Amino acid sequence: MQRRSFIRNSSLGTIGFLSQPSFPFLEDPLLGHNNKRYRLDTKWSKADVATNPVNDCHEMVQDSKGRIILLTNEVKNNVIIYDKAGKLLTTWGHEYPGAHGLTLFNENGTDVLFICDNSRHQVIKTTIDGRVLLVLDYPKETGQYTKAAEYVPTETAIAPNGDIYVADGYGKDFIIHYDSKGRYINHFGGKGPEAKQLSNAHGICVDQRDPLHPCLIVTSRQQNAFKRYTLNGVYIDTIPLPGAWVCRPVIKGDYLYAAVLQTNTLQGKQSGFVTILDKNFTVVSNLGGSQPQYVDHKLDEMYQTAKYFQYPHDVCVDDEENLYVAQWNSGKVYPYKLSPVI
Repeated sequence: MQRRSFIRNSSLGTIGFLSQPSFPFLEDPLLGHNNKRYRLDTKWSKADVATNPVNDCHEMVQDSKGRIILLTNEVKNNVIIYDKAGKLLTTWGHEYPGAHGLTLFNENGTDVLFICDNSRHQVIKTTIDGRVLLVLDYPKETGQYTKAAEYVPTETAIAPNGDIYVADGYGKDFIIHYDSKGRYINHFGGKGPEAKQLSNAHGICVDQRDPLHPCLIVTSRQQNAFKRYTLNGVYIDTIPLPGAWVCRPVIKGDYLYAAVLQTNTLQGKQSGFVTILDKNFTVVSNLGGSQPQYVDHKLDEMYQTAKYFQYPHDVCVDDEENLYVAQWNSGKVYPYKLSPVI
């Protein structure tokens, strides 16, 4: 689903939202539930907005050196690299006006990045300092596309063997599968109402928590769900997340993390929260959102309870279990950091 139509088509009813509580913004608040609670720091980034501005802060990853890498569609510095304390270390990139998806993969001991650019209709593989290694153009091999403009990739996932999966989340909702050299293998999903199909396939990741049965987890954002597929693209099942327009799934340890978009119908603006699921795909915590409740094994609709986030777009989980939240269309704010409370 394109962003401009998100609010118009949101499934969150006005009456439901108006009945939910609203809280003042507190300094360093404690967010979350159960054993997943965090202290919020909105001033983590020490970058100077006059020198290193951001536009939409889309996605973040941590590299093997422990650095935090941010992708923004601000062409003055598309990639901003921090240490974990928020100190700016370096920047690069001026050629990614539609920078959206950022995936890190350790390739034979070397970190590489995969950037999805909405405006260029391409996926670009680079070194950690920006040297281009591979460019994937629109997938005409699928027989589903007649021109590049129909293809708007939003995310990639890389399998352990180097296979590349591209989610065409703002285009035709196909997942396109390539080998490590960028040679087309197959495609699956596609826009539609069937269980195996997708609606706004915004994000994708490889889930290896069950080593005997690795799978793909794909966002179907308009359906408020994640869907699981085999690595060959066979549909497995759907994970309903009522009320949650989830962005990409991020797995760390036994848990799955995701930024959630939601419409504030009172003010006509979009808001959101961060959701956390355990290895059984049970929601255990919502940061800035309602306490997860299950009735007869079905999840109640989730909603924002405090306006700490606006347009949260991605969650990065570092090696110390800290979270970093990137937000788009949020007044060009830098990412926030959340530290776990034990």
